[in-house]
Amino acid sequence: MHIIDSHFHWWPRSVFDKLCKRKGFPQASVNDKGGYKYERRAGSGCHLNSWAEWFDLDKQLEYMDSLGHQVDVVCSIGPFSVFFSDLPLSEGRDYALMWNEEMAGAVRKYPGRLWASAAVPLQDTRAAIEVVDDAVNRLGLIGVNLPGSIGEDARIDAERLEPFYAHCEKLGLPLFLHPTDVIFQDMLDGYDGALHLSLGRVVEVSVAAMRLILSGLMQRHPKLKVVMSHTGGALPYQAGRMDKNSKAAKLPRPVTDYMKRMYTDTVSPHSAGIKFAIDYYGIDHVMYGTDYPCWDPAPCLKLIEEIPLSAANKQKLFYDNARRILGLKDPVKAQPAKREPALA
Repeated sequence: MHIIDSHFHWWPRSVFDKLCKRKGFPQASVNDKGGYKYERRAGSGCHLNSWAEWFDLDKQLEYMDSLGHQVDVVCSIGPFSVFFSDLPLSEGRDYALMWNEEMAGAVRKYPGRLWASAAVPLQDTRAAIEVVDDAVNRLGLIGVNLPGSIGEDARIDAERLEPFYAHCEKLGLPLFLHPTDVIFQDMLDGYDGALHLSLGRVVEVSVAAMRLILSGLMQRHPKLKVVMSHTGGALPYQAGRMDKNSKAAKLPRPVTDYMKRMYTDTVSPHSAGIKFAIDYYGIDHVMYGTDYPCWDPAPCLKLIEEIPLSAANKQKLFYDNARRILGLKDPVKAQPAKREPALA
């Protein structure tokens, strides 16, 4: 089967090596796992602690080849996406441009097998739009990473960002919404990160999506493409409560109407959770995704096998939906140079 993994992470070492030289927070240091320890601020709780697998794209794709399927991938940033908005603007822009160049290089190395989305500094709206335009028009990236919160200015529904969302809507770009270990890491600290990793990220992506809805952004921008990670967080399972208790926002339609306009993936280590996401959002709004290397694709594939799906719906889930929702296109093949006929 030809598969597209819509939730795949590869991080370039060059960005983290540069970050290791930075003085003050946020900062990174080499760890004993072949990766990096990343800390947003002094004394932060659940900081990122990556391992070697995140940084070796060739080996990642070799593993995909071992699954018995033809697997293409879509690179998104994941919880590190808030980093670019944590920095002073000039630094955030420079790091985002560096990240996007690395992603474009990977796309060129694996044309038609790998697509990638852009980092963006959201602490300044004009800079965010300029970086998005560069990523899409010059580098050919296919979407934008939207962190669950924005540095010190945590609200992704801040009024100043309206032009950014309008611009992404105009360009038809998917926004990959992923939790970022910012808002809930302190209150859910402890247990060596177990509480935050198991619950905090689910809560953060759910809150972020609800901000996009309750602020009216989804109403004002009906063509905005939001891809929620992790089967939609907690929202599908609490949909009735979202409608019942959100009337004070005075939206013209029920909250669930806007929720169902969003898209999601199959990142849930529970076949019932994956099935519920498909049942709730509809097969046309769910894409196969693994969160690799955070989750092994092999058990994900086995869990999906437990769900009764027709051949047509499997084709949508594993391949067609990602091509359509994310606007993935085959690389343009170089045309052979035309030669003038030889003189007789």
